[in-house]
Amino acid sequence: MSSGMPQPEMSPIVACTISRDVQNFDLLIEDMEAAVGENWGDLSFDDALAFFGQPDAESLEFVALAMDQSDEENLVLLGQIIAQAKKRNIKVVLIAEDVSPGTLHQLLRKGADEFVPYPLPEGELQAAIENLRNRPETSKSQNSPQLKSGEAKEGALLVVHGLAGGVGSTTIATNLAWELANLGGDSPPKVCLIDLDLQFGTVSTYLDLPRREAVFEMLSDTESMDEETFGQALLSFEDKLQVLTAPTDMIPLDLLSPEDVSRVIEMARSHFDYVIVDMPSTLVQWTETVLQAAHVYFAVIELDMRSAQNALRLKRALQSEDLPFNKLRFALNRAPGFTDLSGKSRVKRMGESLGISIDLQLPDGGKPVMQAGDHGLPLASSSAKNPLRKEIAKLAQSIFELGESPAEAA
Repeated sequence: MSSGMPQPEMSPIVACTISRDVQNFDLLIEDMEAAVGENWGDLSFDDALAFFGQPDAESLEFVALAMDQSDEENLVLLGQIIAQAKKRNIKVVLIAEDVSPGTLHQLLRKGADEFVPYPLPEGELQAAIENLRNRPETSKSQNSPQLKSGEAKEGALLVVHGLAGGVGSTTIATNLAWELANLGGDSPPKVCLIDLDLQFGTVSTYLDLPRREAVFEMLSDTESMDEETFGQALLSFEDKLQVLTAPTDMIPLDLLSPEDVSRVIEMARSHFDYVIVDMPSTLVQWTETVLQAAHVYFAVIELDMRSAQNALRLKRALQSEDLPFNKLRFALNRAPGFTDLSGKSRVKRMGESLGISIDLQLPDGGKPVMQAGDHGLPLASSSAKNPLRKEIAKLAQSIFELGESPAEAA
């Protein structure tokens, strides 16, 4: 039964400490209480990434990441925590005790805003917090790239199409785009990743990007689309990769006409060196449009009956309509290992029975692939030595080298 007395509202949490054990930093506890009163919480390293995705994290102004020498072995995890905080516009104060200069340098490059040594000098944490609060906020619109009017690139169009649910097409598309964006040294190519799976697209999840209303608005009126409209619909991932996510809400696949899709693709190709498109597994009226425009069309399958049947049906459908079936490059995900002779034999029989060439075999990346997607990070950032990541990196390198040598490609 509710009483007539007003209920006190819980004050939002504006800050959190993140550490292996906050009791090791007793002076930090005192300074946090002095700075923000009771409006702060404490998280372990392992809990921090999960908490950032919770509604309670939306009110966070900053986190105090506290570490000592024994935490240097968790440098990758600490870097991920900083990266995730920065994506959510949460400031990071690094509190460090007896940590090497190299470690500090790496974490500051990851995006930590302030550094305060521990034991904390008198009033230093409060000064750091005031400094953070006085900095001008970065406008969210600045996360959209500014496209130059009149650019006339002719970017390569690489399409990834999963022929069955769960074969890993989005994982391949996302990581291929990221690997391409990191090639070229001081002159990396401009890369755009487009999620055309309008209903169940998960590129935004795999890169931990928000979905914008601007995407639906742009797709709803492509006739009036210009560089500014297209640029506002894009999101930048770590200032290297530009992404057009799927719309906020599920929309019918036939909302887009072939002309709409053609305009979007041409706009992207005119401003980027590589355009990677993640397709829905369903065939729609504009699938032909994408196929005709594609330089390479990766059809992703697995070594199972459903993939084999769908590959055969797709082959028949394209050939019956005189569509360029030869553009398809079948990519076998979760392929058998080098020593699995029985598996290798099954792959060969599959290709022969379907009358197709399985040009690309990608190894099973295991749990790290799922974990990378859950954390919104490319494999190169979360599990650089993963076998799947290595093969995708090789694929990206070969595509990049081919683009750098057009004469040889001819």
